[in-house]
Amino acid sequence: MAALRERLKRAGLNPSHIPLGVDLTKWLAAGQTTWDAYPNTCGAKMDAETCGLATALTHENVTLRTGCTVTRLDSDPTGRVTAAVLDSGETLTAPFFAVAAGAVQTAALLLRSANNNCPTGLANRSDQVGRNFMNHNCSAVLALHPLRRNRSVYQKTLMLNDFYHGSNNRSALGNIQMLGKITGPILAATTPMPGWLAQFVAGRSFDFYAMSEDLPNPDSRVTLKNGRIKLDWQRSNWEAHVQLVKEFKAVLRRIGFPIVLSKAFDRRTPSHQCGTARMGNDPAASVVDSYCRSHDHSNLFIVDASVLPTSAAVNPALTIAALALRAGRHIVETEFAA
Repeated sequence: MAALRERLKRAGLNPSHIPLGVDLTKWLAAGQTTWDAYPNTCGAKMDAETCGLATALTHENVTLRTGCTVTRLDSDPTGRVTAAVLDSGETLTAPFFAVAAGAVQTAALLLRSANNNCPTGLANRSDQVGRNFMNHNCSAVLALHPLRRNRSVYQKTLMLNDFYHGSNNRSALGNIQMLGKITGPILAATTPMPGWLAQFVAGRSFDFYAMSEDLPNPDSRVTLKNGRIKLDWQRSNWEAHVQLVKEFKAVLRRIGFPIVLSKAFDRRTPSHQCGTARMGNDPAASVVDSYCRSHDHSNLFIVDASVLPTSAAVNPALTIAALALRAGRHIVETEFAA
């Protein structure tokens, strides 16, 4: 990876370290195993469970309920959310509610919670719930030299933003970062390659992830039909993504990779779904304010990717975490201050 970084720099690019929520030392101590498709993270992945939930559950006033589904949220005529109703019929009450089910399921829950006071769904006075669904335009790009092995165990440590910003003669294209190391079984399962060829390619490939923005579109949306979720994703900005992949493949050939392959992710491979409960200052055109509080219901907060008004062209996880922390601090300071 260090050699790859130097070759990219000599080509005039500006590779940099990628922000990682991974304890690499802890991960590698458990075995020399690539990250992707390996279910046991040994607690080394800094996700909601290891960084938030595990600590929260040490407090006596925190309970984690598993194996149950919230089917709807109830609200009263004043606009306050009063209860979460589970599929078992049980009702949970609280002074505040935070929904963090993801761009698709959060929208579906709010729409499913329609009542006489909110006939189009909770938090939906603006008619924006479910709209502006976005999903990054992404491709895998594999570069290899048949005589050069890639013995990296964890290679997802490098990124490029040279293509991110536009210029006088080019529009903004997107971000490039390393994928988790592709293995032979992964490659054989996702391409027509026979097993022996997949092993040969995976042992020599440097694996990249090309990502471009999907623009907000009110007709790209989540709806309910006969109680079931219907997702109508209308992909946008695809031409820019195609250009990103084309330009990056040319760079890879220039720095010494004679074989460069790419494959776009299709609808079966969702990448960073967001939108559907967009943030904004205008209650007539958005669902939540800048603190993730619903414009329509003062005790309802939405703290997941659904509030993002644009998808940008980078991973959203750190932004989602920051917004959730900010919303939590806001609740404490405004509702529980002494």
